[in-house]
Amino acid sequence: MFARIRRIASQFFSKSRTINNEPLNKVSLIVIILIDIFILMNVFTGLDDISRWHISPTEAYPCYSEWQNYRAKTTKDKDYEIVRLSLPDYQNNQLSFQKTYQQAEAGHLGKVSQTCLQYASYKDKLNNPEKQQIIRTIDQKQAKISSLAQANSTIEAQYDSTLLEKIAGQSRQQSINQVSAEKAKQTLEQNNRQISLLRQEISTIKNELLAKPESISFLAFLKDDNQFREVDKGYQQASFWYPSIQLAFQSLFLLPLIIIALSVHKFAQRRGYGLVSLISWHLLVIFFIPLIVKIFEFLQIGAIFQFLFNIISTFFGGLLFLINYAYILLIPIIGFGIIQFFQKVVFNTKVQAASRVQKSRCVNCAKKIRQIDTYCPHCGYYQYIECQNCHNLTYKHLSYCKHCGTSQNSTSNL
Repeated sequence: MFARIRRIASQFFSKSRTINNEPLNKVSLIVIILIDIFILMNVFTGLDDISRWHISPTEAYPCYSEWQNYRAKTTKDKDYEIVRLSLPDYQNNQLSFQKTYQQAEAGHLGKVSQTCLQYASYKDKLNNPEKQQIIRTIDQKQAKISSLAQANSTIEAQYDSTLLEKIAGQSRQQSINQVSAEKAKQTLEQNNRQISLLRQEISTIKNELLAKPESISFLAFLKDDNQFREVDKGYQQASFWYPSIQLAFQSLFLLPLIIIALSVHKFAQRRGYGLVSLISWHLLVIFFIPLIVKIFEFLQIGAIFQFLFNIISTFFGGLLFLINYAYILLIPIIGFGIIQFFQKVVFNTKVQAASRVQKSRCVNCAKKIRQIDTYCPHCGYYQYIECQNCHNLTYKHLSYCKHCGTSQNSTSNL
């Protein structure tokens, strides 16, 4: 097993730094590396772009986060706060909420949830000049409360020292404070009365705002459990499948490039185009690297992870570290299966040798040779091996002797 891995690694690095079995010079190697880096950057950029082709769960259900936060809140002002979010401060050339939600569909696959569009339509009905003015009035009164509260804090900070000055009999002209003790107490009481009055006014205005027909309709929609369950279910399903959709699009981007690079590499090997063969091999490796990276990312957040997460959560509760154990067990098995597939199907030595012998090519480097050549003039590889049955020379790596037909599987073809 390890010998096979070493042999594969040796072949990999040999293909990556030789042209027609001759090593690359330093300048050529640097050029190849720079090309590799440039292409790899563009591949990852393309993968990032295509992964966002399908709209994300957040874009498909733009109302979910805001709606969920509203339902989770327990504060008494939560109705006002959600209505307040429907009345933004800026109005000039602002798109409606519904059009803002629908912008996610432009140039992308997927549709925005109809329930969220209905949610946006309620917000748009709320967002009019009359209610904007109500919000501005509330903000102004709230600003005045903050100003009075700040003034009270300043006076309270100075009150103790003014009281000491009065007890000590210090004249007003010599005081370092803005107001006297009597005046400070009077001002504090007056400010507190104003603050209390302003808060009552704000509460009244808020209730008036919430009593508007548009507000009542919007809040009734928000409190509809069936509507929220539909959005919640859709959002959870979209979140579950989105990583799989991303991987599918990324694979769709990479697979044609891998197929083209592999086809060019095989063609260049058959024709003996060394430089084309080298560059296409590098491209093949570069296209495989992002695919492997994205597959491993998917295993951490995709449908497989969610499936394992749900199983382990059901049977073992909080022992989620068992997911890592599952990956530690599964990944080597999957890796072994991939190695076996490529070794026995894609890069099968016997299949390659049979094809090359039929086309009068070297069984090692695939370059054209004559029938009488026992050694390849291009790579120096010896083409034959002695049959253990009839002791005649037969082709290396083929399953049977060409003279007596005896199986060569037990014969070393090294």
